Amino acid sequence: MTTHRSPADWGLFLLLSACWATAFAMTKVAVGDLPASVIIPGRLISGAIILWGVMLARGEKLPPFSDRSSWLAIAGIGTIGTAAPFYLITLGQKTIDSSLAALLISAAPLFTAGMAHLRFHDEQLTGFKVIGLLVGFAGVALLLGPDALQGLGNADLIAQLLVLGGAFCYAVNSIIARQAPRMAPTVLPVGFLTVASIASLPMLVWTDWSTVDPTTASTLSVLGLGAVSTGLAGIILMHLVARTSATFIALTGYVIPVMSAVLGYFAFGEVQNWTAAGAFILILSGVWFSQRASRRGRATA
Repeated sequence: MTTHRSPADWGLFLLLSACWATAFAMTKVAVGDLPASVIIPGRLISGAIILWGVMLARGEKLPPFSDRSSWLAIAGIGTIGTAAPFYLITLGQKTIDSSLAALLISAAPLFTAGMAHLRFHDEQLTGFKVIGLLVGFAGVALLLGPDALQGLGNADLIAQLLVLGGAFCYAVNSIIARQAPRMAPTVLPVGFLTVASIASLPMLVWTDWSTVDPTTASTLSVLGLGAVSTGLAGIILMHLVARTSATFIALTGYVIPVMSAVLGYFAFGEVQNWTAAGAFILILSGVWFSQRASRRGRATA
């Protein structure tokens, strides 16, 4: 059965994709003057403050500490699913283009499919899904290049692997989120952003502040990451979850790399070569094929 989405649903979908896609461009600006140990806490704390305001305005509150299952989910998403990938991706973007980082992140749904097969009975890999995964990972391999194994000391390769590590953390995040107990719409994001903010505070301690010389552009980029790519995106996501479904929201993974590549071209003059373009097509084709096969499987089950 086909589900029809309203223009408002698609508008929120595109706005959410844009909020997440701009994170790569703003991170690119921020890392030019600031270390990741300053960018990450700045982004998380500003984003948490915004969502705390929304939650309090809605009259909601965090679950009691006696609710162990809820707090385990909040802690897992806050550390593994938020603070860790933010840090890995920010480090990686020190030496690679923002659009290339977005392409690597698009592999996250592929990691998710593999872990979901091991964890959930209703998300087993079929032959079609395996083909989709292989096509997607072939795209990642093409993106890293044939010389990847020969250049393990290459800073560019290390940066790409850091971003892939962030994609893997996002996949783990999806597995944790699926098993999380039901909470009010704002409570889970407020909880995990608060935990992520606290987890990021030690970064400020080991920062060499004598080398930190923020410019107006880098400062605004950090605030933008918190307000737009974290806080505003969280609010839009809450509305979209209430209006649609997780499957519909997952389609942002197809749109974000395209938006990021376009933004990278106009903002930084980044132009990916034909190899990257081919890898991009393979990655998204693999994700699309896996999702399409999954929907068919559910329809015939």
